[in-house]
Amino acid sequence: MLYHVCINTKVAYKSNRNVYYSCKYHVIWCPKYRRKVLVEAVAERLATIIREVCQEHQADVLSLEIMPDHVHWLVEGDPQFGIHRLVRRIKGRSSRLLRQEFSSLTTRMPTLWTKSYFVSTVGGAPLAVIKQYLENQKHG
Repeated sequence: MLYHVCINTKVAYKSNRNVYYSCKYHVIWCPKYRRKVLVEAVAERLATIIREVCQEHQADVLSLEIMPDHVHWLVEGDPQFGIHRLVRRIKGRSSRLLRQEFSSLTTRMPTLWTKSYFVSTVGGAPLAVIKQYLENQKHG
């Protein structure tokens, strides 16, 4: 897949073959039972896995904070691939690899991650600006 960057006055847009986009997401997820297991070598390895999966799917990690009991992640990704698929791939691969590499993650937890996560879009123009732009299109 080919990716290009188009520079607007304030926003850098990416594109694949048929979509120009700027889709940034804030994502948060927790280990099962909110256990404080994301520390030291586990946290370092998790960060590496997240970056590897993002690179494979042409997503950019803008910020990543791994706390002992949750992950905060700011990412820009292709809307055609979808944030849900990206989160699912990261959680799946990281659960499998981390539980293989760190036996402490298998003793008190049936799985590493909860099934849920939080996601919110970020960046771009405020909603009021977009609404005004659309209104202006009717009369312009």
